[in-house]
Amino acid sequence: MAAVEVRHVMAGDRQKVYDLIADVTRMSEWSPESAGAEWLTGAPGAVGSTFRGDNRRPWVKWSTICTVTVADPGKRFAFAVRAAGRPVSTWEYEIAPHPKGCEVIERVFDQRSLFYKVTSVVTTGLGRRSVRNRRTMVQTLAALARFVERW
Repeated sequence: MAAVEVRHVMAGDRQKVYDLIADVTRMSEWSPESAGAEWLTGAPGAVGSTFRGDNRRPWVKWSTICTVTVADPGKRFAFAVRAAGRPVSTWEYEIAPHPKGCEVIERVFDQRSLFYKVTSVVTTGLGRRSVRNRRTMVQTLAALARFVERW
């Protein structure tokens, strides 16, 4: 399972950056594909809690159910994504110390079956999801950095 990984250094405190990332209800403020999120079960941001993630592209909208798998404040936040009851991906944010503040490493691991990858070409209009993910991840981390550095 290959990961797509993007790194971005930002002038921000690791804990504050973590708090922003772990508040998935705010992801649409930075991500060009996120249309919002809503906590469904458990304590927001805690391991085992679930949320609905809403996504959009110009011609399609979709939702997924996500479960927080790692919540290590100031260091790492991750969640598993399912759609139609099937595994889709795991998203992970690692926040490492850096002389200029912190470095955020965003990773996504594609977990779709071959059948799901083929059918998602029709539903999302994307032949290679990894290319789109890399582009939106770069945009997301750059927007998050701008926010953190103005904060």
